[in-house]
Order: sequence, then C-alpha cells, then structure tokens
Amino acid sequence: MELDGRVTVVTGGTRGVGAGIARAFLRAGSEVVVCARRPPDRPVAEAGREAVFEALDLRRTEEVADFFTRVAERYGRLDTLVNNAGGTPYRLLGEGAAAQHARVVELNLTAPLTASLAAYAHLRAARGSIVMIGSVSGTRPSPGTAAYGAAKAGLENLARSMAVEWAPEVRVNTLVLGMVRTELSHLHYGDADGIAAVGRTVPLGRLAEPADIGEAAVFLASARAAYVSGASLLVHGGGERPAFLDAATVNKEETHGSV
Repeated sequence: MELDGRVTVVTGGTRGVGAGIARAFLRAGSEVVVCARRPPDRPVAEAGREAVFEALDLRRTEEVADFFTRVAERYGRLDTLVNNAGGTPYRLLGEGAAAQHARVVELNLTAPLTASLAAYAHLRAARGSIVMIGSVSGTRPSPGTAAYGAAKAGLENLARSMAVEWAPEVRVNTLVLGMVRTELSHLHYGDADGIAAVGRTVPLGRLAEPADIGEAAVFLASARAAYVSGASLLVHGGGERPAFLDAATVNKEETHGSV
C-alpha cells in the first residue's frame, strides 16, 4: 500500500475528524499512533489494523517531547505528524473572559507548535511531513468562535513559515476544512434536519465526512505530494454560496431560460 513502512502520529485522533484521518492512514498501510487526553470509546481500527493509543496532554511540553521520543524509538522512525487536535465551544467575545479565549488559542495554535517542535528531529531524519488541520474559520469572520478563527489563521501562517525554515527535509502543509459531519455536529448545527439543511448550503450538497479529510491528509503525506509544501488545500465542498446572490432581486436562477 501507499504508506507501507511509514509511521504517523495523529493528535486528537480518537474521534471525529481525527479518527477519520487515522483510519485513512491505516488503510494506506501506515502504522498509526493516536494521542489525546482521554482514550477512545472504541479502538480506532480499519482494514484489520488498529491504531495505538497514548494518553497525552499537548499543553505539557516535556510530556510531548517524551511522547515523540518513545514513538521514534518504538518504530525506528516518524514520517508524518497530523496536527488535528483542536476545537472550541460557541462563545461570543463579550461573553467570555480573556483567559477562556486564550485557552482556545493555546489548543488550536500553541499545541500544534509544541508538537511540531517535539517531532521535528524525527521527521527530519525521515524526510517526513507535517499536516496541519486548519479551518475556513481562519479565512473569514468567525462570530461566536473568534478566538478559534484567529488561531486557525495563525496556524496556516505558521505552517507556511515552517515549510520555508524546515525545507527541504520536512514538508509542511495545511488542510483548510469546511464543515464536517461528526458525532458532535449537533452541537454546531442542531438536529438531523438542521444538519441536512446546513449541508444543502454547501455547493457539493453535503457536509464532509471524516474519511474525506483523511484521504486528503494521506495525499499530502504521500510521495504524490513530494513537491507540495507551504500549501493550503481547501477541503470545503466548494465553499459558501455568496449571500448577496439570494438577497438580490435580479438574476435569480429560476428566471433563466426561454420565454
């Protein structure tokens, strides 16, 4: 398979997008280690193979460094780091203290930097790559999740700087995600009807599945992307239909055609 003999770490890889990424790397033949603060409800497995879980708090710098040393010693190499751990509750800026917003930035920007620095020497030895998991929230206004959007914007810039500083030994790229259907989708979009309605706003007609994200991550980690570094790959189903098109009183699609 494409990544036979490779070793991949996926942070936050025990559920949702992270688990989808881990399963895609397992399908591609890689050994996979997933880390999170809590173990998965069930093993992350695919194609008769299972990811190894290790408990890890990415805010603890020394523990992070020890974790990557153990992974490299256990497998003899480290080829890919997927910085997936992140997220945020809905919180308007005026409804949270600065410290609450700072914790969101810490999880979504500082933690990936910590993990990347700890993994760097091992990735350099393998001429490996880093895949950052970004968000369209970092490319547009993000009301209700402003600190998250700011962190994701910073993450994308960090990846581009890493790609320059760490070339040619380590490639660094970002997947810029749109909306993804996970077990937590109801917290953002509501019940099944709400999720379906939100999906219809996407040009491709649905939310992404975690597997969609996983396949894109495997591509960036593979030899097929050997000349791709410092890039941001949009995985958002075509983005968002501009609101003005629906607000305008002319040029409606239903008025097109012969008369």
